[in-house]
Amino acid sequence: MSPAGEIDTSSTPPRANVPAHGASKIESTPNSRGASVVSENIGVIGVKVKKVGPWIQRDIEQVKECKADAMLQVLLQRASSTPETKQPELLQKCLKAVLPICNGQASTPLVKSSDVHTALNEYIRPGVEKKFYSPFIKATNIALACLEEIKVDGMRAPVSAVDIICQQNDMPMHQTHQTAKSIRKPDLVILPLNSACAPFEDVKGSKKGGQKDNVKDDKKDDTRHDTKRKAHMDTNAMAKPKNLPWKDVLACIEFKRKTPGRTKGINSPPSSYTVKDCVPTKPEYLPVDHLNIEDPEPSPSQTPATQPAPDPAFVSSGLTASEPCQGGSSSKRKATDPLESAVKKYRMDPDDADDDLDVTVQTGLYAAEMFASNIGVNYLLNIIVVDDMMWIWYYDRQGIFQCSGINFIQDLPRFMVLLYALQRFGLHDWGRNKDFHPVQVEDKQCHEFKIKDEELGEVDLLLHTSHDERVTHYGLQGRATNVVPVTSEVLTKKYGKFQDGMVAKIFWGEASRTSEPEILEKVREIAKVHDSVKGHIPELLWHHKFTNSTSAIREALGVPDPTTGSRVLYILVFRKLQVITELHGKELFDVWYQCILCHLTLWKKGVYHRDVSPGNLMWYWKDGKRIGVLNDYDLSSLADDPGPRGNERTGTVPFMALDLLTEEGQRGEVKHLYRHDLESFIWCFAWISLRYKEGVLLPRGLRPFDKWAKLDAVACGKEKFSFQAYRKVPARLHKDPLMWEFVDDCFDLLDVHCFDQRRRRRLAKRAGRPINFQESESDFDGFLQLFRNTESWAALSKQ
Repeated sequence: MSPAGEIDTSSTPPRANVPAHGASKIESTPNSRGASVVSENIGVIGVKVKKVGPWIQRDIEQVKECKADAMLQVLLQRASSTPETKQPELLQKCLKAVLPICNGQASTPLVKSSDVHTALNEYIRPGVEKKFYSPFIKATNIALACLEEIKVDGMRAPVSAVDIICQQNDMPMHQTHQTAKSIRKPDLVILPLNSACAPFEDVKGSKKGGQKDNVKDDKKDDTRHDTKRKAHMDTNAMAKPKNLPWKDVLACIEFKRKTPGRTKGINSPPSSYTVKDCVPTKPEYLPVDHLNIEDPEPSPSQTPATQPAPDPAFVSSGLTASEPCQGGSSSKRKATDPLESAVKKYRMDPDDADDDLDVTVQTGLYAAEMFASNIGVNYLLNIIVVDDMMWIWYYDRQGIFQCSGINFIQDLPRFMVLLYALQRFGLHDWGRNKDFHPVQVEDKQCHEFKIKDEELGEVDLLLHTSHDERVTHYGLQGRATNVVPVTSEVLTKKYGKFQDGMVAKIFWGEASRTSEPEILEKVREIAKVHDSVKGHIPELLWHHKFTNSTSAIREALGVPDPTTGSRVLYILVFRKLQVITELHGKELFDVWYQCILCHLTLWKKGVYHRDVSPGNLMWYWKDGKRIGVLNDYDLSSLADDPGPRGNERTGTVPFMALDLLTEEGQRGEVKHLYRHDLESFIWCFAWISLRYKEGVLLPRGLRPFDKWAKLDAVACGKEKFSFQAYRKVPARLHKDPLMWEFVDDCFDLLDVHCFDQRRRRRLAKRAGRPINFQESESDFDGFLQLFRNTESWAALSKQ
């Protein structure tokens, strides 16, 4: 938990994605690269929100693939009247049911389904991308109006409380992430009708664009609702709204032309539609930069193609047996390539406008905004449209799926079935967490959470989600930690009122790991008999584990090993602590050393923290003294754990030991030892003492190490190795003499130690001997004593 720390990272790719290198034994958890490095506290690490495209791209490149029919079946199942009961016939039933709309044979008092055909004929005309928007919106909203009347046995009725509509956006949407503001501009959005209408209301509450609606939304009857919807469809659905809030967006639809301004049109809709097998599009799936690849052969949308025989293991679900989608400028690009390959694409434009990003990355950025705008989001859907093809993208904290393409002109029934399912989604079906209820408290947006507890009865939490001290996650995958100030009558009654208050930590933990509450229970037992730990650990007041797992969709799609890397949502409530970056000089050294002693004792007793970073070193006041706290144990492990985990990283890249930032270390072939965590403490001290002045982050240009937060693990390791050897910092940086002397002494020792370790590994490899990764308690103490013996350590201890 890092309420004001600078960096926190998230998940790693599954170990199955790690390339094999001989018979090397996995000694530690393979590390991650991706959006995680800038996720938690994006505003203060020197990375602008609009500069995170390369990290989002890394996550996108790990996308999994499934067939369109498999995805449609899953969505229909969720929209059915009995979501827990498998109904494999739903897709075929719904495809047949929507044929009257596709063939212009359905109508309502306000719209005719034949107008869908008219809108599609307008859509296929040559032109630039923006000419796609209006006809697509018309076709979608007319279809939604007609689909309300379609009844299929086993399916729910449309959800009037959501009442979705397709709305043009193409306007800047803003959102604040800690101290930074993001600006994104999705082309179209799907959102509730009331949310779509709101930007067009004037200050008196009437409608712009000629709409008239004098009846309150919650009292309108069906006729007035239809009138309101038709009025918005005819006017403002194709207009650009101002200041749409991300919290209201249910899905984004992003468009691209293969060739901007092309003069060749798109193939016309057929004269009639029947239920047919899904014909693969070209490309069938979207890799990153697919539009920069040589234009593929003409789409086979009108001619069914012979498909290769599928792997029998995937037949039932339609999931492809291929590896994750390969991104980059070539379809052969591997997701394990260095991050620089993604970063290079963004260096040409210093402003990094979203328009210059690949559509898959743009849409990933929209998903990151949608995740950040609400609490505990379970999953998200977005849609990418290229000419006459669309791809559904599904995002959750375990990973990303894209379904195979659907030609929505030639295969209109499948597009109609998609809309039919989405129209029957409640907010929770869209991925919103139904346990967190938005409320207004003193004109501030908050979220209320109440749940039964065996010991306390009903626990009430009021999450102050508009508070300036809220820390939101920015990214797609991993733990996605949010830290929010919280109040609770029940917990206050039990523990009393804390001077600094309480915080709730909300995150997606890997289901197979020992949970943080379980590890903290072990830590509390150690604290009872060790003063170096007592008082130096976070005070967990209450916790809850949710039952929803990210493995659900993978089980529905028939993904092999669906529970591998699955995640579940946790909420933990702690006493609020202060961040170590507020401190300097002697105060900083004292709190830092207390955390080291706590860490050392825990390591000796079998609790391995493995994630030492500034955000996890904290403190509080007690009897006029600052008490250091080693915080955040959700990535810790116990000595009796069966072995390394395959989907979690074991450190925050800029603070990790150099051994772990090698290619071997990233593959998990280097065991994570005590000395690696102690080295992380040294990197943390250097980071804080050289980037902050009296607790305030220095401006860009005056502080070192910004680059470390923008590199993948191996590249960051090379930068850190250079610093360790040469100690180069900005010329204008003001260095406290004693603090700099201490940093200098520490890196002198690390330099010698690392050289010795590298030499031993080379000799062992030359002799064909296995590398000894074992440590004893005397090794722990001896390594720490090397630093304690320096004159600068003694000087700081006496100050």
